[in-house]
Amino acid sequence: MASLAVDSPGSAASRAAQRAAVFPRVRWMGSKHRLLPHLARVFDELGGRTALDAFSGSGVVSYLLKHQGYAVHSNDYLGFPAVVATAGVVNHATRLSAQEVGRILGPPADDRDFVRRTFSGVFFTDDDLAFLDSAWSHIDGLRGHRRAVAIAALCLAAARKQPRGVFTLTGDLSRYDDGRRDLRIGLREHFVERVADYNRAVFSNGRPCVATSVDVDELEPGRYDVVYLDPPYAPPRDDNDYTKRFHFLEGLSRYWAGDTILHGTRSKKLPKRVTRFSSRRTIEEGLRDVLEKFHESTIVLSYSSNALPDRDTLHSLLAEVKDHVEVRAVEHTYSYGTHATATRRSVDEYIFIGR
Repeated sequence: MASLAVDSPGSAASRAAQRAAVFPRVRWMGSKHRLLPHLARVFDELGGRTALDAFSGSGVVSYLLKHQGYAVHSNDYLGFPAVVATAGVVNHATRLSAQEVGRILGPPADDRDFVRRTFSGVFFTDDDLAFLDSAWSHIDGLRGHRRAVAIAALCLAAARKQPRGVFTLTGDLSRYDDGRRDLRIGLREHFVERVADYNRAVFSNGRPCVATSVDVDELEPGRYDVVYLDPPYAPPRDDNDYTKRFHFLEGLSRYWAGDTILHGTRSKKLPKRVTRFSSRRTIEEGLRDVLEKFHESTIVLSYSSNALPDRDTLHSLLAEVKDHVEVRAVEHTYSYGTHATATRRSVDEYIFIGR
């Protein structure tokens, strides 16, 4: 197993990683922001013209692939990541103007109050919740990439404002105040800054990019030179339920249209979406099927040493469909949360390459 070195600062891979690092950051479980230089080197070595990011999450790897010249298909089974990818990956030219931002910040266009009524006392102040209703009254009139940029910025504003970035914490959250500016400014100010973040990230690589929100089993195989897989890691304990942690962003990305809110829960969460990656009992079967599905493409798989299945099992699964399997390890210290007492663990992040 090789350790993965990072290219020199002047290399094409290094430049792509530096450019991709400006992508607006969500504190997403398993986000790959810190691994961008290592992934950039791998993609640079592999080459090709088309790439699938099948579990796109925060969207940053899709954005990296775009910077490396790929026509990118960004996909996640949740809807919020597809909006983020539309705003920052599919979108080649559209930015929100100061006038459009001003209208969204202005008086509401209608009398909707769903967010304030539903989440009062759960997340944010009533003023912040009222702003989300008001902002959506204007966003409803936007179309195309302008709509995606506005929604992505609104969701990122909510994520930055929420302590630790997860929506399992409710009620009086003052005990989680670690002094960060993000917790002290209101959602209106956050929104203005987050729009600027997404506007700054917009660029064109001249290749068509798409974003979808479907289960990985629904994707078509055989269309991609490179397939990047970053599935939910199955932890030995706890769970990897992204819906539980980010349900507010998922609902906010579509103003809860068509959603069933579990009103009996403290956080007013959405129903859990169970997949084969949700349990250590079924994840091997899920991985085997996904690897077989994309066996015609070069496969790059990210995984962590503190999750199940282990490195040897993953190597064996990939070797079932690929003649040559390489494993590179990146030492990584992570913590979930920004609080001063957050537990920090040193793990290896594995990058499996199957050709």
